[in-house]
Amino acid sequence: MATKEAKAAARARFEGVFDQIADELLAYTKAQGMPAEAIKWYKDSLYYNVPGGKLNRGLSVVDTLEILKGAPLSEDEYFRAALLGWCIELLQGFFLVSDDLMDASITRRGQPCWYRQKAVGNIAINDSFMLEAAIYYLLKKHFRQEKYYVDLLELFHETTFQTTLGQLIDLITADEHHVDLSKFSLEKHHLIVVYKTAFYSFYLPVALAMRVHGIQDESAYKAALDILIPMGEYFQVQDDYLDAYAPPEVLGKIGTDILDNKCSWNVNIALKYGTPEQRKVLDDNYGKKDAESEARVKAIYSEAPISIPERFEKYEKESHDRLTGLINQIDEVKTGLKRDVFVSFLNKVYKRTK
Repeated sequence: MATKEAKAAARARFEGVFDQIADELLAYTKAQGMPAEAIKWYKDSLYYNVPGGKLNRGLSVVDTLEILKGAPLSEDEYFRAALLGWCIELLQGFFLVSDDLMDASITRRGQPCWYRQKAVGNIAINDSFMLEAAIYYLLKKHFRQEKYYVDLLELFHETTFQTTLGQLIDLITADEHHVDLSKFSLEKHHLIVVYKTAFYSFYLPVALAMRVHGIQDESAYKAALDILIPMGEYFQVQDDYLDAYAPPEVLGKIGTDILDNKCSWNVNIALKYGTPEQRKVLDDNYGKKDAESEARVKAIYSEAPISIPERFEKYEKESHDRLTGLINQIDEVKTGLKRDVFVSFLNKVYKRTK
């Protein structure tokens, strides 16, 4: 397990690559003859919306490539892996800026959402497009000559389409202003988390590293997908559980899934296993913007036969056992994959508390 100092050093090195990437993007805008105020606007948008998160997705490209290589990366290999990692972070920024507008969110990563900045407003829509467009400029500049260039393009295009499909299901299922729990189900939750989170957060970083490493066998990508998609679903179920049960000082934020009418794992478990009386409490209180209603829902969550803490503990163990079994089935010689890639991912998320 990496020490805190090692993790901080890895993050600092990764962040240093963003400065170089931002310089390249800003140089492009200058070369197009854009006025100084437009260049400053784009710079502000880049730095406000891209580098401020946990950076797990981006760093995973670097970590995966190093595991596949079995040795430290050269400076050039590191830069290319980090650049692809930052392309995922640009994709994440694109999703978050637009998502915050759609949800009328107030804060993101501990600061006001970008669209709420002075003079930004709906210009954030165009800013989100510019974050996405940067991905394809960078891919062309740095990978155009590689035989896997089209594979990289296809990965980003397909993953973007999948993520927007997940966002669509989420938006039409869990309208914050029109609460209707009859639209919820564990099947809907599965679709939302797989398409909205798992593809771009878990599969994309690994698949990008596999392409750069030269893995061409399509069965290897199928094996990776079969592990990483259920791992992404497990991660989101954890997230949903922690939203209701982790103390804010540990979680680093105040959970709002109940207040925001989210189609979370918790409420779907409650809807599936609850009594008619418990269902009435959920119908009367879920999605209401007040603390008393939220407290009533949380109380129901822990009551029998819903018993979410016990059901989550069982789900977590079953997920870990299933994922470990899938990882152990990987034929490293045939596929060119390394089990350690997936063990590393699983170790990061299993029994996490925030």
